[in-house]
Amino acid sequence: MPHPSIFTYLPEHLEHEILSLSETAEAFRFIESSAQDCWMKQLAKSGCNIAIIYISQFKQDELDTFNSLSFNKTTMFILLDDGEPNEYLDRLKLTYHCYHFRPPIDYDMLREAILELSTSFSLYSKKHKVSARLGINQFGLLLGSSNVMKTMYRTIRKVAATESSVLIDGESGTGKELVANTIHLASGRTGPMVSINCAALSSELVESELFGHAKGAFTGAVKYHEGVFEQAREGTLFLDEIGEMPLTTQAKLLRVLESGEFRPVGSSTSKSADVRIITATNRCLLSAIKEKLFREDLYFRLAHFPISVPPLRQREDDILDLAKYFLAYRNAKNATNKILSVAAQTVLQNYEWPGNVRQLRHAIERAFILSDIVIKPEHFKLEQPKFDDEESNSVPELMTLGHIERLAIEQSMRYHNGNKLEVAKQLGISVKTLYNKLEKYQSTNELTDDNRFAGKA
Repeated sequence: MPHPSIFTYLPEHLEHEILSLSETAEAFRFIESSAQDCWMKQLAKSGCNIAIIYISQFKQDELDTFNSLSFNKTTMFILLDDGEPNEYLDRLKLTYHCYHFRPPIDYDMLREAILELSTSFSLYSKKHKVSARLGINQFGLLLGSSNVMKTMYRTIRKVAATESSVLIDGESGTGKELVANTIHLASGRTGPMVSINCAALSSELVESELFGHAKGAFTGAVKYHEGVFEQAREGTLFLDEIGEMPLTTQAKLLRVLESGEFRPVGSSTSKSADVRIITATNRCLLSAIKEKLFREDLYFRLAHFPISVPPLRQREDDILDLAKYFLAYRNAKNATNKILSVAAQTVLQNYEWPGNVRQLRHAIERAFILSDIVIKPEHFKLEQPKFDDEESNSVPELMTLGHIERLAIEQSMRYHNGNKLEVAKQLGISVKTLYNKLEKYQSTNELTDDNRFAGKA
């Protein structure tokens, strides 16, 4: 079996340190960057398994160039930098699967990370030679045997052993709450995990839901009520859709996180907030901060350890395994023995799954109900999501070419929930070109109200 490959873009002294790790040199084939061409383009062409990159300056232009290139889907990134805060590097880490080492670099930990990836890629290569009948891997409440999921399992295992706040980022339907539950189960906390959706909290009752209230605190408060901070004592509090929390509530949450205490509404007694905080969002909070919709100080309190959950389209090796798992569950529950036809498996494998794992599960459940013994392609209903405004798909008369272009960008922004990388891919333009056009529309007040958002970088 060929050795996995490492692409390096490093200063000479760091290159020497890594090459001097004898186990690393034996386990990998090294591809060194050349000064004659842009390292990012060389990286994309290399098709490497691991990229070890030293970044001293990383700005918007570099991020745009990076996002415009196509990389090997299994590439893992080990980033080294000068230790200075860099929001563009943070965005890069949310998009790709990365290890990040800041100075002073712990070379023992770096060697451990590289060798751990070596084992992972060996297993990945063998996986394609074994029978598809093997069961899907499970870690906690999570399912998946793909390389990106194994990387996330290792990350979860490490962060679960700490008390760090975790911010889970990912598209709708990827399983962010399952990640939170798995972190809780793998932690040493003895209390329960309590979940609450921030988008569902009414402005009138939000404080009561979070911190509780005393009897008589307001009209209708006929008895003492425990808030989620008290319900989750000695356990984990999961705040889903944290990006939707009102600014006034964000300030009160920040105060609790800083002091470690909260006070129920109408009470004069403070209580200890003995909870581990895990939050989740499908929004780009860095963009929300720029738009003054999310507090920067709260973001840094919550994002001690960010985890990005990969969308299903980046887990191609898991699609059929997950489909068979969901089908096996329904078979066991209903005492049946239905199977997926080869044609049905092809349909599932080739679909983009914009709704991610949740959509796949629902598709299998629907096909199970409609089928007899064999599930066929006609038992699926896998239409691409439509835009909210049906009339906007038609082109009005006497519209200029510039207006048509703006309309196409607006529709694509809504379809991809503001993810500029996906918008640029769909429209066949570079991310930089898309940014330039959006800035032009905003400066000339041409964007419609529902498209005045930055979305994901």
